[in-house]
Amino acid sequence: MTIDSVLADARSVDSAEARSNQRLVRLVTDSPIPSVISDPRLPDNPIVACNQPFCDLTGYPADEVVGRNCRFLSGPATEPWLSEEIRRGVREHKPVLVEILNYKRNGQPFRNAVLVAPLYDEEDRLLYFLGSQIEIDTNAAPPTSMRRIRAAELVKALSPRQGQVLRFVAQGMLNKQIAAELGLAEKTVKMHRAILMDRLGLTTTADLIRLAVEAGL
Repeated sequence: MTIDSVLADARSVDSAEARSNQRLVRLVTDSPIPSVISDPRLPDNPIVACNQPFCDLTGYPADEVVGRNCRFLSGPATEPWLSEEIRRGVREHKPVLVEILNYKRNGQPFRNAVLVAPLYDEEDRLLYFLGSQIEIDTNAAPPTSMRRIRAAELVKALSPRQGQVLRFVAQGMLNKQIAAELGLAEKTVKMHRAILMDRLGLTTTADLIRLAVEAGL
């Protein structure tokens, strides 16, 4: 199944759900960061979409990725306690960021900074999980300290309201849901979100979620 086929399937269901599906799949297609989307409503939470950067990183073509659980990147030296941390985040529907040893298609191991975050629809129902990966230097001080420090500094420079919006974005919430939580108009949340993207130099919500989690939100 390709990105286009997922979008085609989305168009065949209820229009509200279709819009949610298309929006979430675009999180992956538009991101320069290697990313996948998995569907927890299906047995074993399989990947339903991946982007080209993910294929480039791992060496797997899309047709060998879609339909599999993300654990297929695990291998002999993958840390089981980190795998369990990811599973716990999935069970509890909470964002999680770990550095885990994964394996590419050719068997080459690589240190992978994996983010897994829940994504919800307009009715606050869990739809998907976003998974994004960044290959990191094995000589870097764990856990990707420079990325975390940079993310924290960027977030610290935000206004209190922008920080609140970013925190809810990191939880996979939509503008409508964030507006309800903060007692704001939805258009006000959209404005804050646009300002966030501009100030942080980001282009996709997927990248915004990753930065927020790296910053510890």
